[in-house]
Amino acid sequence: MAFICEAGESRPDISPGALHHLKATPKTVHWGYFDAALAPVLRVKSGDLIQAEAITHHAGDAPDLMMDEAVQAIFQGIPEADRNPGVHIMTGPIFIEDARPGDMLEVRYLAMTPRCRYGSNLAANWGYLYKEFGERERVTIYQLDPNAGHAEALYAYDFPGKYLVPGTITHCPACDRQPALPGVRVPARPHLGTAGVAMDVAGRVSTIPPGAHGGNIDNWRIGAGAVMYYPVQVAGGLFSIGDPHVSQGDGEISGTAIEASLNVLLQIVLRRDFRFPGPFLETPGWWIVHGFDEDLNLATRNAAGDMLGFLHEHVGLSRNDAYSLMSVAADFAVTQVVDGRQGAHVRIPRSIFPRRAPPG
Repeated sequence: MAFICEAGESRPDISPGALHHLKATPKTVHWGYFDAALAPVLRVKSGDLIQAEAITHHAGDAPDLMMDEAVQAIFQGIPEADRNPGVHIMTGPIFIEDARPGDMLEVRYLAMTPRCRYGSNLAANWGYLYKEFGERERVTIYQLDPNAGHAEALYAYDFPGKYLVPGTITHCPACDRQPALPGVRVPARPHLGTAGVAMDVAGRVSTIPPGAHGGNIDNWRIGAGAVMYYPVQVAGGLFSIGDPHVSQGDGEISGTAIEASLNVLLQIVLRRDFRFPGPFLETPGWWIVHGFDEDLNLATRNAAGDMLGFLHEHVGLSRNDAYSLMSVAADFAVTQVVDGRQGAHVRIPRSIFPRRAPPG
């Protein structure tokens, strides 16, 4: 079966279609869920470009810095009772004409621009070391320097009580602000923590766990210049984006990244010449396969199995050769350990393969 383009080759040229603008409003976002029955807010054709707004549900951690009037309208317009069963504000869904189950959506992430210069990291009750910190939650607010491409901690405060309601607004001027991370600079890596298609099940599906549909993968490499492939499960795909981050490390150990709203330029291409069982990531230098499970060992095994299948079915290696190559050239890592269903990923450099003509 033909794959995208081989290592060293440029991506097949697809003329851009129409450019659509998708602003985030109470009518164009859904908070905490994917749902196959949700009416699309935008219809596009394969190849169309979309300039979309992705809003962080943590804007309330520093409302004076992270909330403008449009963001306030979302927080005010969607009641707490309708923010479930997950936590993320999702922009969409987007209906792709002619997309049907069995197809793949090739989503080219072309640009990700911070909406403002601030973001929040919450050391949360779902964080990996929550009990080691006496079950106390702490917020650190970061300021982004877009010219230098890094973020620095502006201040931190102890979250009052327990963070339970998605979109909680904390009145930071009343908090005990403390200095944090003096002199430390964090590289900015804007990316989407959550994006994906609707699942073919009845009712709402939480945005928190990742899966074959995409969802809360939390891989910081899903940024500008990356291409993600999502298996279509329902007619039109019903693709949504959310959970924008300015930066994150592998593991997302405290429970969150630097959560910050982004403006995202993307192109969606409908593919019928490539199939894969789950979300597949391509960057300029790497092919990356993800695995998920409540057990991190099984998540790693799932990633290994799917990478083995990719190298055999799409790159053309024998299973024995693929297995050997994975051991000597592929890197396995933990994507995140805080989303209930844990994530592992394996990446292999595209540069090690011979140049081949792109399919078609």
